[in-house]
Amino acid sequence: MKKPKFKLKIDASLDGLEVRQVIRRSFDFSSRLRTKLKMQQLIFHNGKKAQGWHKVKTGDEIDIFLPNESSSFPPMDMKLNIIYEDDDILLINKIPGITVHPTKGCPDGTYANAIMKHMLDKNEQYKIRFINRLDTDTSGLLLVGKNSYAQDCISKQMRENLVHKEYKALVHGFFPQNIKSIDFPIGRPSPNEIRRCVMENGSPSRTVICENSHISTDNGDFSLLQVKLDTGRTHQIRVHLSHLGYPIVGDWLYGGDTSVINRQVLHAYFLSFIHPYTKKHVEFFADLPEDISVLLDNISHK
Repeated sequence: MKKPKFKLKIDASLDGLEVRQVIRRSFDFSSRLRTKLKMQQLIFHNGKKAQGWHKVKTGDEIDIFLPNESSSFPPMDMKLNIIYEDDDILLINKIPGITVHPTKGCPDGTYANAIMKHMLDKNEQYKIRFINRLDTDTSGLLLVGKNSYAQDCISKQMRENLVHKEYKALVHGFFPQNIKSIDFPIGRPSPNEIRRCVMENGSPSRTVICENSHISTDNGDFSLLQVKLDTGRTHQIRVHLSHLGYPIVGDWLYGGDTSVINRQVLHAYFLSFIHPYTKKHVEFFADLPEDISVLLDNISHK
């Protein structure tokens, strides 16, 4: 039998309250989730389905089950480099060249299809919720929520700038050491165009330069940047660096040189947040993929 996701023992501070008041005070559920719990009768008071107006007393027990949900992507047998997994989240080290979610141009062969296969193999059932998205040719940490509560909690942290995301990017030339942040609004010049750009009426966007290492070779100069996102606009890092005249190596869409690698050298290597269930601070790292490691090794020895 399915176990309750949340259990609560009523103490003196909650004595005499209605069940709905207890839920609001004790759990950080979204209004949408509270409505689902009510409509699907997933809240139990001392082992029996509870009505919101039921009153509790010290020593009572509240059990809460999460709604049963599922995804319907066709399962496909694809390798998943899983960094971490529990009942609430799945974290993958994404390889470049694979789209995250099916689109008109890419209806299958995506990470959604691969996760569906993984889910069925483990005899699990949940709705696949991508909490962050990575471009097809960007590698690194891809976070999936296994239930609406996990997604809501981490998405709220993102809105409050409590999720720490860092990337590594390689650009041609010596990126100025005095530039510590890039703060330009980003927009989409045309709804029919995938490309974004810095626009006066765009959305506020801020990229922080955490580290800047210069690499000088016989074939030119490079800078390996470690950047943090304060906002999460589409193509943000790519747009900001290109706008300053330092497009990411391999990024053909924003003017990067593709002679040494055929995709942008951009890797989401670090992610930290408060776990939605345990409420503990967690940190995750993703190793560089082979193509970037080989490139860095080659240019460092020339």
